[in-house]
Amino acid sequence: MSETIATGKPELALREQFYTTEQQREATTLGMWVFLASEVMFFGGLFLAYTVYRSGHAIAFDQASRDMSVILGGMNTAVLITSSFTMALAVHAAQRGHTRALGWFLLATILIGLVFLGIKFTEYLQHYWEHKAPGLDFQTNLTDPGAVEMFFVFYFLMTMLHAVHMIIGIGLLTVLLLRTGLLTLGRDYHSPVVITGLYWHFVDIVWVFLFAIFYLPGLHLR
Repeated sequence: MSETIATGKPELALREQFYTTEQQREATTLGMWVFLASEVMFFGGLFLAYTVYRSGHAIAFDQASRDMSVILGGMNTAVLITSSFTMALAVHAAQRGHTRALGWFLLATILIGLVFLGIKFTEYLQHYWEHKAPGLDFQTNLTDPGAVEMFFVFYFLMTMLHAVHMIIGIGLLTVLLLRTGLLTLGRDYHSPVVITGLYWHFVDIVWVFLFAIFYLPGLHLR
């Protein structure tokens, strides 16, 4: 939490369990790292399950990957890399106390995140039209339809979970943008921007791995 003192600078309200504001900031950052470690284990389990299933159906998974849109996937990869850059600039602006720049970089990151979601849901719609969504309407002319459908089960499950994390991240950035407008963030109190930046970079990194396992394996079959 924060409070604005007479100088107009936002300061960190020290909680009773901490001795100094620096100790409180370090505890906040450590808490985010612990949370991200749990997220790594969560996604790591899904990546491991994908790897195990793929090891027994490599050909079918490669054939299914051939139907993925590398163009849309590549566009989204470039979009998220750009968003990581604007998020880093937002953290830098917060640390320097440049409130106006912080607001613009947060807004840019939000808009870029929305572009990512727009492209992703457009791709989902294409899969639905092509009967690639797992379920009763799933269709494929490949030789191992069960394994191909399982590929798309992993694809939809993992990318939708990633999209949920993106939506949460956009929500957090929106709150930061509102707080920036209220002048409750600045050089003396920028921990929320730093820890949200860590979360955003983590989500971006997860997408890079998703792009690698779902879009790239089938390139050699095109």
